[in-house]
Amino acid sequence: MINTIELDFTTIRIYENLIVTECNEGVLLDVPKNRKVLELAGEVFNNEAFGYISNRINSYAVDPMVYREAAAHPQLKAIAVVSENELARSSAKLEKQFYTNKNPFQIFSSLEEAKIWIREIMAHQSKKESANW
Repeated sequence: MINTIELDFTTIRIYENLIVTECNEGVLLDVPKNRKVLELAGEVFNNEAFGYISNRINSYAVDPMVYREAAAHPQLKAIAVVSENELARSSAKLEKQFYTNKNPFQIFSSLEEAKIWIREIMAHQSKKESANW
């Protein structure tokens, strides 16, 4: 892990090419809050590609419209949602329908599985970009 950023609604853990967010209990993750996370990630990664893992260790609500905006973010290349809770994973399946982007969106029950998946996506993305040079 490279760094941790604490906001009033979430903790953001920064790794190479990916962020892991852990929203606080009872939060409504709406468009303005998610925009703040994406802006921070853009700054941290200096406008380079990154992956986003939502580690749902707490119970909170997500406005599905955050995915429409996230889909338009040029550096965001993959989203993973992690929860051991079946209800939270079911909610994520519904939310996934709002992510209208060609980039992958996957749901996991383990944070480690999600990290491996995101790193594979980012490695593939890096190779693809290198091939275009």
